[in-house]
Amino acid sequence: MKSNFIQKIRHSLYNYTAKGKFAVCLLVIIIALPISSCKKSFLDVVPDNVSTIANAFVSKTEAEKYLFTCYSYLPTEADPTYNVGLTAGDEVWVEDPANHIRSTNVLQLPRGFQNTSDPIANFMNGTRDAAANYKAIRDCNVFLENVSDLNKVRDLDIDTRERWIAEVQFLKAFYHFILFRAYGPIPIIDKNLPIDASIDEVRVKRRPVDEVVNYIAGLYDLAAAKLPLTINNESSDLGRITKPIALSMKAKLLVTAASPLFNGNPDYSSFKNKDGEQLFNSTYSVEKWQRAATACKEAIDLCQQQNIQLYTFPAQTNPLSQTTMTQMSIRNAMSEKWNDELIWGLTVNNIGFNSFFQSMCAGQYDFNNADAAKSANRPLLGPTIKMAKMFYTKNGVPINEDKTLDFTNIAELRVGTHAERFNIKEGETTARLNFDREPRYYADLGFDRGVWYMANSPSKTDEDTWWMKARGAEVGQSSPIPIAGFYMKKALNWHYEWATVTYTNYPWPEMRLSDLYLLYAEALNEAEGPTGDVYTYVNLIRARAGLPTVQDSWSNYSINPTKYTTKDGMRSIIQRERSVELCFEGHRFWDLLRWKTAGVELNGNVTGWSISENSPELYYRERSIYSRHFVIPRDYLWPLQENDLLVNQNLVQNPNW
Repeated sequence: MKSNFIQKIRHSLYNYTAKGKFAVCLLVIIIALPISSCKKSFLDVVPDNVSTIANAFVSKTEAEKYLFTCYSYLPTEADPTYNVGLTAGDEVWVEDPANHIRSTNVLQLPRGFQNTSDPIANFMNGTRDAAANYKAIRDCNVFLENVSDLNKVRDLDIDTRERWIAEVQFLKAFYHFILFRAYGPIPIIDKNLPIDASIDEVRVKRRPVDEVVNYIAGLYDLAAAKLPLTINNESSDLGRITKPIALSMKAKLLVTAASPLFNGNPDYSSFKNKDGEQLFNSTYSVEKWQRAATACKEAIDLCQQQNIQLYTFPAQTNPLSQTTMTQMSIRNAMSEKWNDELIWGLTVNNIGFNSFFQSMCAGQYDFNNADAAKSANRPLLGPTIKMAKMFYTKNGVPINEDKTLDFTNIAELRVGTHAERFNIKEGETTARLNFDREPRYYADLGFDRGVWYMANSPSKTDEDTWWMKARGAEVGQSSPIPIAGFYMKKALNWHYEWATVTYTNYPWPEMRLSDLYLLYAEALNEAEGPTGDVYTYVNLIRARAGLPTVQDSWSNYSINPTKYTTKDGMRSIIQRERSVELCFEGHRFWDLLRWKTAGVELNGNVTGWSISENSPELYYRERSIYSRHFVIPRDYLWPLQENDLLVNQNLVQNPNW
């Protein structure tokens, strides 16, 4: 049952819709610069239809509709054809010649089709599968200007007024953050310009990175001071902003700003506005990491006070093995709706797409019901072999570091044993890559001959559960296999029913506690080196994942036993921990950019198994699917659209575009 919050937003959109398409222009008409009658202004910062806006704030009911319009621009992360963080990175790949999942726009980003004439995922103007973030900011400004006026919306009580203002201040900050993360120095739109604003006033300039960061952080602080600690009415308000959300997103902002892309980056030392204003501070500052660590700890402390905690799967009526219990704790941290670990779950624009996303995650494990009629939206998007290699061994270290286990030949064939029955089907043949791996490997990835426990598994225990096939004719032409042979098991809610193709939808986990823990560990390591809390918060996540501590794993099993004792070594460990723990949640791509490692990680061949083959000898051959090219340093920042540069001559393009 959908919450009243989502229903209200949809009702709000209906009231501001023309022929089914979102038409905010009914509220605020875009002013056109006289440069060209066919080119709209770069930023929608001048409200035009003032009388229409006034009508939107005559009562609490009408103002609430406008509030939900401000929410309506939140990103559609549950749809991989919109989620840049998921599909532009190296975790998954899609090969969709029949265009079943609209393999255009965002799905073309990793293929090198970004451009300046019509940019993919244009976060500024809202074209090519992206929300119009400057329109969103404009609507937030309209709301704040009107609701902050005590002479307007007179039937609105002061407590509700303050909460609504805080929510929109947060949204305004978040929309600026989306732009900052992609473009770096951006124009700050603190307030809309008056209707009689001059052309020069409308032609806003990009602001330096540090100024942008401080502005967004200030908005988060203003919002946090007035936001509620928690949601009191879960039936109507789930998904709305709270103080833990505001502090957590501020922490993510500051970690991003302290990272190598934005902190002392020499690549942009000559990047300036047309008036000579420097847009990047090329001097490294450890204080930025210290500030980020402080913000992370403040958010963690508040979350703990509100009983937000790492999710653990509850005991079942019919006892399960500890192996399965650990895997279910890992899986459900993402896909169990409104679980204890979730700090911010996106509902707007996401709940409706969640089943579409899950349809790409269900491997062929229920052989009796997985027929052609029930596999119309079969998965074409799936994890790469690179992602499979990224998970640790069962000893908690990378497969190329474990001194006790040999992964030189990942395609070597082995047969599942009785001892491995909770991970690999006993008596079935699969690749060496699938053996001796950490619990998150088996929890997060669906692979050929892998076990797949579900709520409707054949047995009430996990002794006789589902297992899957992912080879050529075994699956059938009606159910195509993801291009690399792996499935995103983690993202499929465990109540999915093959027989009826029934999905249990969940909010998109924009921020959960494990993300915050790792942000804190990263910031603290960069600020002070590997100290007590750095290990503590990484080890809390590893403990939930069924792994030894960092210290024990590296000391006992790694060919680099002292790696965790240095800042550089611990940085590498934390970065890999983030990539594994948060896989398929849309974080790694943005992490690779801010770490300035995308130039290495996003270049080279995408590989997978030979999925059309039937025999294990032929199936388990690693093959190249695509050769990727990430241009350094150009691709670290999104391009501005050429038309915007023509309309607003104060703007400068990002370097090398």
